[in-house]
Amino acid sequence: MKNIAVFASGSGSNFQAIIDSVEAGDLQANITLLVCDKPDAMAIQRALKHGVPTFAFSPKTYQDKASFEAEILTRLKEVEVDFIALAGYMRLIGPTLLEAYEGKIVNIHPSLLPAFPGKDAIGQALKAGATETGVTVHYVDQGMDTGPIIEQVAVPIYESDTQNHVRKRIHDVEHELYPKVLQQILNPAEVRTN
Repeated sequence: MKNIAVFASGSGSNFQAIIDSVEAGDLQANITLLVCDKPDAMAIQRALKHGVPTFAFSPKTYQDKASFEAEILTRLKEVEVDFIALAGYMRLIGPTLLEAYEGKIVNIHPSLLPAFPGKDAIGQALKAGATETGVTVHYVDQGMDTGPIIEQVAVPIYESDTQNHVRKRIHDVEHELYPKVLQQILNPAEVRTN
């Protein structure tokens, strides 16, 4: 069974979906570390509740990205992490981690990439008057949401929608899609064809 680290910056709802999927036996993986760049984030409370070790740090206390990524890398190696799942981690991954985990970092993004990359993808979609957005799981490279796409699911936007309506619809899709895609990547032999 593979050891995974989850990186989050906020509430950690996708982190929770991954935990729930592991605990239900639907995702065969060990979550050996939560990495969080906001020491007061809700994701940390979720980790504590489920006994997931946490490395929380404040980027401001480091000289640069390479410095804090070097420390993250040390922590990942200590708990023998094989794979990284970004779940609302609001920082670009730098060369230190990209080189160490090449092809082993995935992200979930709330749009149908390449449309609406970066921050506030839902707000971008609404501002653009889009009638559909979605969820993308993709491999991470040095760009902003530019890595190879693994899977996408479209999510409709209705005229009466507020940002909260769209966010809820997207979260519902994310929480189902992300653990499923992680299972396919981490345990390819176990995926059954129906």
